[in-house]
Amino acid sequence: MEEALGRVANETVRATVAGRTDAGVHACAQVVHFDSNAVRAGYAWLRGTNSNLPPEIALLWAGEVAPDFNARFSATGREYRYVILNRGIRPSFLARRVTHEYRPLDVACMRAAAQQLIGTHDFSSYRAVQCQAKSPVRELRRLDIERRDDLVIMTVAANAFLHHMVRNIAGVLMAIGAGERPMQWARAVLDARDRTVGGITASADGLYLTAVEYPVHFGIPRLPPVSGLW
Repeated sequence: MEEALGRVANETVRATVAGRTDAGVHACAQVVHFDSNAVRAGYAWLRGTNSNLPPEIALLWAGEVAPDFNARFSATGREYRYVILNRGIRPSFLARRVTHEYRPLDVACMRAAAQQLIGTHDFSSYRAVQCQAKSPVRELRRLDIERRDDLVIMTVAANAFLHHMVRNIAGVLMAIGAGERPMQWARAVLDARDRTVGGITASADGLYLTAVEYPVHFGIPRLPPVSGLW
């Protein structure tokens, strides 16, 4: 991205992103800001940069922002979706785009368990051991789970996320949905504040960053996921 932007700017560009994603995680709505002395129209940044990017990456919008805008620190919320192919047969063309779970998942049970995590909590049990965040406290604002035929889709929104937080939540809820654990286990793991009592970290396949929220005065548009699938 920096190299492609630099070609349009005709100078070295250093970009700041809204958040880091694990290897294998997809970003449908990543937000990036950079400083440049070059004067270009938004359309020129968009078309010029995309022409220099690999096919797996594309800009959706570009525009000038206020000097005090920061893609990472100005964000007030983030949203992810976790997509599970829930059937006996593994995915083919959706390989690495979804997580595969062959055991039937009880979505109603997963949804009820998920509600125990809503609110502001210490999510130590749901973050990676190597997480470098100074505080494990996060405000989980939304955790919805729905079934669309063979797909089970988890939508989760928070003020910010810890390292592996979404994948660890998914691992706990999938274990509950498969009948391995009781519904109350989601809360028990949370209250323990100990990562070792949690379940497995779910695969990065199927995890999508779908939105980053900012104060309205910055004028950052909220765009629909580019895939259009979920």
